[in-house]
Amino acid sequence: MSVDVRAIAFYLPQFHPIPENDAWWGAGFTEWRNVVRARPNFAGHYQPHLPADLGFYDLRVPETRAQQAALARAHGIGAFCYYHYWFSGKRLLQRPFDEVLSSGEPDFPFCVCWANESWTRRWDGLDSDILIAQEYRDDDALALIRDLMPAFADRRYVRIDGKPLLLVYCADAIPDPRRWAAAWRGAAREAGHPDLYLALVQSVNQTTMDPAAIGYDAAVEFPPHLTLSREIAPDPDGVRRGFRGDVLDYVSCAQNALARTRPGYRLFRGVMTGWDNTARLPDIARCFVNAEPANYERWLAAAAAQTREWHDGDERIVFVNAWNEWAEGCHLEPDLRYGRAFLEATRRALGGA
Repeated sequence: MSVDVRAIAFYLPQFHPIPENDAWWGAGFTEWRNVVRARPNFAGHYQPHLPADLGFYDLRVPETRAQQAALARAHGIGAFCYYHYWFSGKRLLQRPFDEVLSSGEPDFPFCVCWANESWTRRWDGLDSDILIAQEYRDDDALALIRDLMPAFADRRYVRIDGKPLLLVYCADAIPDPRRWAAAWRGAAREAGHPDLYLALVQSVNQTTMDPAAIGYDAAVEFPPHLTLSREIAPDPDGVRRGFRGDVLDYVSCAQNALARTRPGYRLFRGVMTGWDNTARLPDIARCFVNAEPANYERWLAAAAAQTREWHDGDERIVFVNAWNEWAEGCHLEPDLRYGRAFLEATRRALGGA
């Protein structure tokens, strides 16, 4: 399927066991353990989200990765943006991406987002209990970019005007981010690339600062962060005892995001399929209601139209949160309630038949 706006979906590599998660959360832990334990917090609350076509997959299985790419391609998704967990040379959850690189399969475009947050026990409510810290050592800037060079050299890697696209989840957390950006660009040019294309994600702690202020090229919207939404009061008789979270309206979130005026810097629009982290934080979850395929389709279609007005060529990109954030109720992958409806909405919104 050919479209003039590339939709890039954020991709979570959490769905396979690793020794660190075994130690922190119990043997065999993956996100599926959180997903299946979710229960409704109020009357009409859609939980749990359970997978349909792909089942409770393991990302160590190459056939699963091939099926994901085939589904994405058939419905207008142009690339996956893999989260890259790198802590001063230590990598976590790296196996699926490493196998995509080493095998050349699936033959589907991708880019990387450095997820540079420290890991804590926040799922247990212990945000101050750090499992692995992001330390930003003196030599980390070059070490990180050299670690990514094999990915940048891959023919499947997403490029903008020939420059590999690198996202940073919390750019403002980096000490002296402008110096880091300069080091990254210099290393990329030394490796034969014309430059890097650096984009900061407007994530949970990110302001709407001009990315040029820290040496970046663009910013990426990441709803629901930094987007106002109308609160909804569920029927108190139907609320689960102990629930103290927020219930928010998806439609107002989409409307407020689209009403945002074009800033004085380069901004890639972002949309979300939904958001509901009940699976991770049952008692204090943020739950968006009305996150339905038709409402998502309207949001994505409008974001794509704005992208055509704002950008040309390789910069005609819109980001989708997310391909497979199952524990955050945020996934394009088919589930038992909607089937492939979100994927089909994606295809239509981007102008596919």
